[in-house]
Amino acid sequence: MLEKGKLGKLLKKRVVLGDGAMGTMLYEAGVFVNSCFDELNISRPEVIKKVHDAYVKAGVDFIETNTFGANEFKLGKFGLADEVERINAAAAQIAKESAGTDVLVAGAIGPLGREIGEYSSLTKKETAEAFGRQAKVLAEAGADFILLETFSSTDELLIAIDAVRAVTKLEIAAQITVTENNETVYGEKVEHAIERIAANEAVLTVGFNCSVGPAGMLSNLERVAGIVDKPISVQPNAGMPKNVDNRMLYMCTPEYMAEYAKRFFELGARMIGGCCGTTPKHIGQMVRAVRCIDKARRGGAKVTIAAKAKKAEAAEKAESAELGEKSELGRKIAAGEKVTMVELTPPRGVDLSLTIEKSRLCAEMGIDAINIPDGPRASSRMSPMVTAIRIQQEAGIETVLHFCCRDRNLIGMQSDMLGASAIGLKNMLIITGDPPKMGDYPEATGVFDLDSIALTAALRDLNCGVDIGGNSFSPSVKMAIGVGANPVATDMKREIERFRQKVEAGAEFAITQPVFDEDMLFRFLEAIEDFKIPVVAGIWPFTSFKNAEFMANEVPGVVVPEGILARMSKATTKDEGRKLGVEIAREMVEKIEASVAGFAVSAPFGNVDIALAVLGKKEF
Repeated sequence: MLEKGKLGKLLKKRVVLGDGAMGTMLYEAGVFVNSCFDELNISRPEVIKKVHDAYVKAGVDFIETNTFGANEFKLGKFGLADEVERINAAAAQIAKESAGTDVLVAGAIGPLGREIGEYSSLTKKETAEAFGRQAKVLAEAGADFILLETFSSTDELLIAIDAVRAVTKLEIAAQITVTENNETVYGEKVEHAIERIAANEAVLTVGFNCSVGPAGMLSNLERVAGIVDKPISVQPNAGMPKNVDNRMLYMCTPEYMAEYAKRFFELGARMIGGCCGTTPKHIGQMVRAVRCIDKARRGGAKVTIAAKAKKAEAAEKAESAELGEKSELGRKIAAGEKVTMVELTPPRGVDLSLTIEKSRLCAEMGIDAINIPDGPRASSRMSPMVTAIRIQQEAGIETVLHFCCRDRNLIGMQSDMLGASAIGLKNMLIITGDPPKMGDYPEATGVFDLDSIALTAALRDLNCGVDIGGNSFSPSVKMAIGVGANPVATDMKREIERFRQKVEAGAEFAITQPVFDEDMLFRFLEAIEDFKIPVVAGIWPFTSFKNAEFMANEVPGVVVPEGILARMSKATTKDEGRKLGVEIAREMVEKIEASVAGFAVSAPFGNVDIALAVLGKKEF
């Protein structure tokens, strides 16, 4: 087994984020496309360093040396075959100056640009010597690991891996380039290629780069996720280039790339960066998007909570009230009665009159509770706690306060939970929260001291009269604990495991993401049968085809079947869209009613009449 180096140690801690294109940036700086980009390490080092500096400023974990084509064969086309050592050593030195002590330097090595195999004049020995020559210089010049990238031939990549290992003990990241047809240009299926590469013990990470944009890369990642036990890397192009006024431009926006970076992470990628067409702007957006999710998934201060566990165990704990004793909603759920909730988002300003009016209408119609989201899609609105308090005080209906881990540290979260209990709130839904990048304030910092599992455990202890620091207090909190669930998660194995952990942490009921596919819900419920708590199904009535498309493409954790999108596309007016949306939602309610504890229906764009119509409380 390989001894863990700098890259391996970093991968144990968090997702590792890399830089983007070098060639694209040099082209934008005025370097002719037919120039030898690698030679610029000697003739124009300041230009190379400027690119590296921009990526370091974007927040990456590693930058790649400008040596993709710095082998004797590619350099030979420019009469520079004897300059391999000088060019590679200069490249590593420039990168190390930019990287400083906080960023790793990847010694980048690309294919030789020559055919290998039966019909090649180049022998396997000559091929290996060329790779070894370049790797040896990069290692001696201070590279932290070797990145073998953009290999079309798996055979050539395997030769390169062995050649690198023969001259250095540095860790190796190996990447092939594949097509949107999920195979190499030589017709080898991506699964087979990745398995062959990962089987080499010298390889630390395996993955893809170049050739395809983020959508094509995601398709290939889906095929290999879970079939290898090594970290997977992805570095897509910024889409496919287009000729605009005789310039080849990549059309994917930074925001688009960031959205796909999150999807790569969700599918299990642990090294994420960019290739052709990606710039520091793209990478900066990707870094911010993925960092927040990664921090949330790692649980932030869960270690701190664990360290306090012994003190908490030693503290004198009160008996927590049963679910049925905590709230009227809890009583109904515990008794097996079907519950109904309507979700109302807090206003952007300070006027709560319309929200309270809608809540009163729900109370009159027999709705059990109002769901109050906490900064949905990382938007900034009135305090959900204040909204919930005012609704309970003035509309006479219980609320379910969503409590998000994103915006407060553990001290602030504990203070708010104690305050919520003291003011009379009785139901809380613990969620991790969307990263700030998704909302109106992308530069905001996501705190994520705790994730939803750790915060659930903290609230359970507060219900027993013990705070996060292990200190006893009395009287204890009396709060029904809800958690989120996603029956259509991309990584279902992980979702089920996290759900089990939430239940073990103290969750008493769950509310799902909007359900549009009953079969996926049934499979999820079957999978959690051994540790099942009452599950309330989330329902979202569409208002138009555009709304359905947005939910399908832009909202994380939501899957809308093609059949439903096709039905919604037939609506030609706003009224038709709303009526069809209510009809589809009602059908879903009927299909799943016997399998769930109730329904939490969203009021799209604040239209509470639509939510009430879905629940059969009003004609629409």
